[in-house]
Amino acid sequence: MMKIWSIMKRVVQQFVNDKRSLALLVVAPLFVLTLLWVVLDIEKYEPTILLTDVPDQLTDALKKEDATLETMSIDKAETALKANEADAHIRLTDGELQITMEGSNPTATKRVQQVLSQGMQTLNPKATDTEVNFLHGSDDLKAFDNSGPALVGLFVFFFVFLLSGVTFLRERTQNTLERLLATPLKRWEIVLGYLGGFGIFIVIQSVLIVLYAVYALGMYMEGSIISVLVITILLALVAQSLGTLLSAFAKNEFQMIQFIPIVIVPQVFFSGIFSTEQVDWIHVISKVMPLTYGSDALKAIMLRGQGMGDSLLEIGVLIGFFVVFLTLNITALKKHRRI
Repeated sequence: MMKIWSIMKRVVQQFVNDKRSLALLVVAPLFVLTLLWVVLDIEKYEPTILLTDVPDQLTDALKKEDATLETMSIDKAETALKANEADAHIRLTDGELQITMEGSNPTATKRVQQVLSQGMQTLNPKATDTEVNFLHGSDDLKAFDNSGPALVGLFVFFFVFLLSGVTFLRERTQNTLERLLATPLKRWEIVLGYLGGFGIFIVIQSVLIVLYAVYALGMYMEGSIISVLVITILLALVAQSLGTLLSAFAKNEFQMIQFIPIVIVPQVFFSGIFSTEQVDWIHVISKVMPLTYGSDALKAIMLRGQGMGDSLLEIGVLIGFFVVFLTLNITALKKHRRI
């Protein structure tokens, strides 16, 4: 019995002294549960509908539904719809209602259809469905098609982050990095060498994931596959540089895995996989997450058929993240050598 007690006492002392493991055990589940509560408890999506020359009776009927209505000219409405600033445009032409959906978000499309159906039924219970045109996508666009670009970015980011961090950590724990630091090589040369070596496999992985998602799983693709590959590889480079950076603060693989609830999980909930656009504070938090910019750029290309020229902001921010993490990687090596 004393032997069992001794083992228990040693395990408890070891666990109590490991603050990271203790935090992972207590704080991480509560943190993830809170994120799930925030995302899944969001109120019903309120679509933005643009109106041009729509009869007052229909406008009054739509005002009773949970929707934001804006009246504007045809040109301004079409521009707003192309910029993804609205979910639908309704106009009266030659006595007939014409409805154009933005179409890239199935949740928004479904809510617009519900609002229109309820508004029409209020005016005329026998009203038949009006023909709907789609600027992007179609009526049968699935949730997987909408979340697909964000999922591609997430899986690339997650696996590259984890593998880069663990691999670089092994280089340190097996003293390979220490031997390199003992050579005349400069710190930035060592960092670039590691990133370049890992980068070959990152490119291969990114290409395989994108090609499998698009051609094997049939994920919706309206833009250029080359543009998708460029964004995906850029996102992978950010994940690689972040993974190697955080590995400098881990002593073993288990501690590296402990970064996942802090670094990866929040990006899963706030970077575009779930519809959180109507919550302003989530929108602000998402702006500090690299995956948000990768996801936005991939959605613009895959769902709306835009080119990389339309995603220069997202590309610039991803490059900025990479440069910052690269610089911090070089600085972090000062812990081992100051030259």
